[in-house]
Amino acid sequence: MTSTPARQSTAPAAAIDDAERGRIDTAIETLATGSRTWSSLIVAQRVTLLRAVRAAVAEAATEWAETAADSKGLRRGHPLRGEEWLSGPYTVLGALDAYIATLTRIAEGRSALDGIRTRRAPGGRTRVDAFPLTGIDAFLMSGFSGEVWLQPGVTPATARRTAGLAQLTPAESGGVGLVLGAGNITAIPVLDVLYELLAENRVALLKVNPTQDALVPIFERALAPLIGAGLLRIVRGGAAVGAYLTAHPGIDHVHITGSAATFDAIVWGTDAQAKRRRRENRPRLKKPITAELGGVSPIIIVPGEWSDADITFQAEHVATMRLQNAGHNCIAGQVVVVSSDWPQREQFLTALRRAYAIAPERPIWYPGSVGRMAPAAEAYPDALVLADRLLIEIGPGDDPAPLENTEYFAPVLGVVDLPGLGQDFFDAAVAYANDRLAGTLGANILIDPATERALGTGFERTLADLRYGSIAVNTWTALGFVTPTVTWGAYPGNTIADVGSGIGVVHNALLLADVEKSVVRGPFRPLPRSLPGLNGGGRFTILPTPPWFTSARTGTQVSEGLTRFRARGGIRTLVRTLLAALRA
Repeated sequence: MTSTPARQSTAPAAAIDDAERGRIDTAIETLATGSRTWSSLIVAQRVTLLRAVRAAVAEAATEWAETAADSKGLRRGHPLRGEEWLSGPYTVLGALDAYIATLTRIAEGRSALDGIRTRRAPGGRTRVDAFPLTGIDAFLMSGFSGEVWLQPGVTPATARRTAGLAQLTPAESGGVGLVLGAGNITAIPVLDVLYELLAENRVALLKVNPTQDALVPIFERALAPLIGAGLLRIVRGGAAVGAYLTAHPGIDHVHITGSAATFDAIVWGTDAQAKRRRRENRPRLKKPITAELGGVSPIIIVPGEWSDADITFQAEHVATMRLQNAGHNCIAGQVVVVSSDWPQREQFLTALRRAYAIAPERPIWYPGSVGRMAPAAEAYPDALVLADRLLIEIGPGDDPAPLENTEYFAPVLGVVDLPGLGQDFFDAAVAYANDRLAGTLGANILIDPATERALGTGFERTLADLRYGSIAVNTWTALGFVTPTVTWGAYPGNTIADVGSGIGVVHNALLLADVEKSVVRGPFRPLPRSLPGLNGGGRFTILPTPPWFTSARTGTQVSEGLTRFRARGGIRTLVRTLLAALRA
């Protein structure tokens, strides 16, 4: 099980007062009525409602991104403020566009997968080519793609028949759900509400994490069409409110994005009888629960012949995977797995040390994260300690267990050596990630085009063996998070008794059933080295440096421009954004 920070407090909950209890009860009663309203809407009417939500989100986008950046201590002019555009309104607008497209196909009597290619994947699996699905995405995100791999035995015909989930039976109500919102990424609570509504036909009461209290008025405006129709209510509060809500008889289902500790507190309790309940499989929570809970994410560096430019770029890539949002991400890369036999190992680690050290400083803003860095520094006294980050290189006498089993949720990055080259190394690295690292949420692989070709079918076969819910090849799994038509969640098989990285999936705007994992892929080399003839047979991209890189000089301009273009369109906005991207 993942050892994770308590992103929702597990402290004993004091009683809430009568006035607050009354407000919550009224909200749940309103949602019970709203559930019947939602069940009465045909799919075409739901599309109309989603379009209204989209317009409201577009209107709120600027205040949303700026408030989020301010709340995280990113001063005006800070080079990383763009993170809050991409991980907030941009991601939600993309999800709404994708859901609107899916529901429109269903409303017209077509499959949710009409016009979308399916192919075979290793092990009797079907894969759905889920991204890009529009011309503008294919252009702006050239070189990037996303696939959803379904569970073994699911045929393409079955996938097309079942795609749509609850929208295939819109009159069947899923009741009232409780969404316990994440506190680290501002899009997450909204995306979770949308998934409850569209995948499960379930209206939602959203309890916002206290770290996002400043966003509540903005959420209320952005989601006003849902609130006005009685399909959503938003409440603030800490552990006491959460405890009251999870036990409330008017709540039919719970979804949490947070930590395994909080999940266990909800399911089993925190009193003296909690361990006994667990042993006897008598959960305190008497209703179903789904969850996304993070983990320790690997970054597998498959050895090959890399140019100096490749090494510099991919070192910045790895640093970004850890340092974006100050490491307060459930899929922040944590363990770099590198070959001890790779001739370029030391050159790469030198570049990584430099990229990690020179990335812009920023506040470690998430509650408790500074304290979680201290045990890492104590466990690894030879680590490179910088002002706001820690780099651990596991040596012969070091115990890797703390690094492998603790999701630090802070800027702590480790490096682990394994022997081997080629397929032998890749197989060993995948086995290491599967068997030694806590959690199954996200895994990253960096491999040059020539090496991938040399591995042939072995690369896809080993990819199929990797037991993670989101896998990124030559990109970061965060791309899987922000891409609405792929899925987000732990590898299937967890239970409430051993929850690991969670239960179920979210996002999934194609509304696919029987999902096993999603695989996103990107270009190994940026522009201009991505040009044919220079890229070694790899993927072409128009991006010199992706805007989410901590090293992107124009990342904020590009992220804001992409969000404004997503919200409003406009050729001038697009041209200005592309010109800024070329200066990144």
